[in-house]
Amino acid sequence: MPFEVPPRVSRRSMLQQSAVGFGSLALASMVGGEARAMDASPLAPALSHITARAKRVIFLFMSGGPSQVDTFDPKPLLTRDDGKPLPFDKPRVQFNTTANLMKSPWSFKQYGESGLWVSELFPHLAQRVDDLCMLHSLHGTNPAHGGAVMKIHTGSDNFVRPSIGSWVSYGLGTENQNLPAFVTICPTLAFGGINNWSSAFLPAVYQGTPFGDASIPSAKAQVKYIRNSRWSREVQELQLEKLRQLNRDDQARSGSEASLEARINSFELAFRMQSELPKVEDLSGESEATQKLYGMDNPVTANFGRMCLMARRFAESGVRFIQVTHNDNKVQWDQHADLKAGHEKNALEVDKPIAGLLADLKARGLLEDTLIWWGGEFGRTPTAEGGGTGRDHNQEGFTMWLAGGGVKGGFRYGATDDYGYYAVENKVHIHDLHATMLHILGLDHERLTYRYAGRDFRLTDVHGNVVQDILA
Repeated sequence: MPFEVPPRVSRRSMLQQSAVGFGSLALASMVGGEARAMDASPLAPALSHITARAKRVIFLFMSGGPSQVDTFDPKPLLTRDDGKPLPFDKPRVQFNTTANLMKSPWSFKQYGESGLWVSELFPHLAQRVDDLCMLHSLHGTNPAHGGAVMKIHTGSDNFVRPSIGSWVSYGLGTENQNLPAFVTICPTLAFGGINNWSSAFLPAVYQGTPFGDASIPSAKAQVKYIRNSRWSREVQELQLEKLRQLNRDDQARSGSEASLEARINSFELAFRMQSELPKVEDLSGESEATQKLYGMDNPVTANFGRMCLMARRFAESGVRFIQVTHNDNKVQWDQHADLKAGHEKNALEVDKPIAGLLADLKARGLLEDTLIWWGGEFGRTPTAEGGGTGRDHNQEGFTMWLAGGGVKGGFRYGATDDYGYYAVENKVHIHDLHATMLHILGLDHERLTYRYAGRDFRLTDVHGNVVQDILA
């Protein structure tokens, strides 16, 4: 059944009947509840299908693919059989050729009341394990970065489809009409680039708004063109009023109702953001203790720490889906060689900021209704390449974790084989993960559809099962 939303007055009709004009209406909507009550915005909060366990998502994307057997999924037999051949067949389709088994360079310990295993790569995150729901049986379909990244973000590895953030925005709207529903902080421009936060065939207002990109430090990240130093707000209002008239004339000639609505919606949001977004960007009001919690006092952790702190600020400001990407304009966690040096560098950069984010959200009461999602596009092989110092891509079995609203904390679900190659117990496909996350947000993945080109599309296509056992 297609997703149903309450009847909304046509924004174009409302604008045409309004004497105050487009710019003034946008300005009025910033004032408060009265304007919002009459607003027919597609980003207005919508009713969910079922009772929601969480209101928003923060996706901590570890670009390149962290190794599950070196982070959260210890394998004693891998240590015992280091240097020996894998005792069963490798996948028919592999990205590169690998050799014998390679043990993890890091030791593991159990932490917290739950006793979850964490490697010494993550000493800060290890102190938060009782908040984590470990999924050790993820599997996908594509061993290449491009396809796998697209699959994680859009549910498809070979077509341009709306990203998960866009689907969530379409289904639920936003809690703050002056900010986009979907923000992506310092995203990578590789392996699909903008397609990973695109709304594709969904209306443009649901696309992700990039806050910088991976090529620049997070301290310099900002939404492009958010400030206009050339013209005053009054002049901009006049420009928007003229643009509205042009769009209305175009609609009268062509009847392009949908495209006109999309233009007006996006222009209105951009205008409103000029006042709201700078407040979220401004970290001057954050205490020294809070900034230290995120590692912003250390040059190694400051960049990702700032991104995580910004994620918290967007979350508490009403943004529905926030993505934070760990990537320095390279394929960050992709250690085909020099695994030890690469993973140690990466983990050191993100460990304290992520632990700080979890602690800060919990202290503010935000973790109860915020779903945190951590992971990369795939895992790594337990077998070695790169002269025996690295690991190849592995989509057959890997680890992700969730935390916060809707999931069991201190919980382990699923398993890979004795060497960490294949998911073998309670397998969770990417479609299952997406279905579960939508369920946590109160959306039925089979009902959240959009008709395009003669068929109903959805994030999970014709697949996906909710993983009920991990739900709190």
